[in-house]
Amino acid sequence: MPAKEVPAKGRKTAGWRRLSAGLITGAADDDPSGIATYSQVGAAYGYGTLWSVFAALPLMIGIQSVCARIGRVTGSGVGANIRAHYGRFSAYALVLALVIANVINLGADIGAMGAALKLLIGGPALAYVAAFALLSTALQVYVPFPYYSPMLKVLTLSLFAYVATVLIIKVPWTDVWKGTFWPQVHFGASYAVAIVAVFGTTISPYLFFWQAAQEAEEVNDPDNARRPLKRKPSQGRDALQRIRIDTVSGMLISEIVAFFIILTAAVVLHAHGKTHIDSAAAAAAALEPVAGRFASMLFAAGIVGTGLLAVPILAGSAAFGTAEAFGKPCSLARKPRQAKLFYGTLVLASALGLALNVTPINPIKALYWSAVINGVAAVPIMIVIMLLGANRRIMGQFVLPWGLKILGWVATAVMAAAAIAMFVTWGR
Repeated sequence: MPAKEVPAKGRKTAGWRRLSAGLITGAADDDPSGIATYSQVGAAYGYGTLWSVFAALPLMIGIQSVCARIGRVTGSGVGANIRAHYGRFSAYALVLALVIANVINLGADIGAMGAALKLLIGGPALAYVAAFALLSTALQVYVPFPYYSPMLKVLTLSLFAYVATVLIIKVPWTDVWKGTFWPQVHFGASYAVAIVAVFGTTISPYLFFWQAAQEAEEVNDPDNARRPLKRKPSQGRDALQRIRIDTVSGMLISEIVAFFIILTAAVVLHAHGKTHIDSAAAAAAALEPVAGRFASMLFAAGIVGTGLLAVPILAGSAAFGTAEAFGKPCSLARKPRQAKLFYGTLVLASALGLALNVTPINPIKALYWSAVINGVAAVPIMIVIMLLGANRRIMGQFVLPWGLKILGWVATAVMAAAAIAMFVTWGR
């Protein structure tokens, strides 16, 4: 009889406790950068981009499932596997793209959180930005991850602020479904960039590294009964079932929320002629004249909640990727002195993100472009991830099944096509 996959000694495995890396990863996908991107495209094109959410969902599930399997089977994250099987210079190049995108994303996210909190309670936005950056860094450095992880899971509930927002505004559902399934597609550079941004904020490199790293963290925890499946294949059936449920749940929640954010912007902003939004906080403020103060405040509160969830994951994934690429210890369970490069990268990424908010570079405007950068950077990383997952020497008997292999390669091809379409139409 196959061994049960037990997450930790003495812990129950059913229900909420079995949802972990996939749930948190999916929820973190709707960070302030994502909220701004979805708001921008909803305001600009109305219902004309809702189809992209449905298109992205199976692709997102596919590539994140591959990442989770790599971490669970090998006991190592994406960066460590790239270094081990494709050379350290390949790892350096791909992780550099990850870190650049993450730092921009971090700066934009904490900037949006500061602006949103100012909208809620007034006061100096820059002081809030610094407080959010310091709080996130301190929690990751000083709070043991087994205690910190449940906080992240609870923060996923903040996403439902966007579902609630739609419930308090009048939505022409017939027009919504017509626009979703028979969309008016625009041919031009701005629309192409918008679609790349949607896919880029949905299928992002930091999510790949984080979910694989969290699966690896759990199998390397001495207090945990889980072991890499290459060493303990008897846990395979239960482990892969958990990964499937966890990942599908997380990505489904993520895309439901993305749909409602685009829908809110389309109904409240686009329909009333407001087609240009600079940031997530600006979207929240723009809701008030049409949908009322409560809708605006609910939207702003969601930005703060999702930012508190996403910022540590952005910094953490950069830290995991960097330490893995250089073959150094990386774990949130270790003390800072035991994983100097890991924690150093984590602190530096947060500091650089904070610094973007006090330079002439406007991190709020960088929200949209960070999604575009993610969309372009994701392609080579996804190619390598798919090669890792399909390599029997690496994955053993847990090599990707045909269905997951097809889904992962389709996701990679779609991301590549979206990026190419953006560049082809750029000057038009």
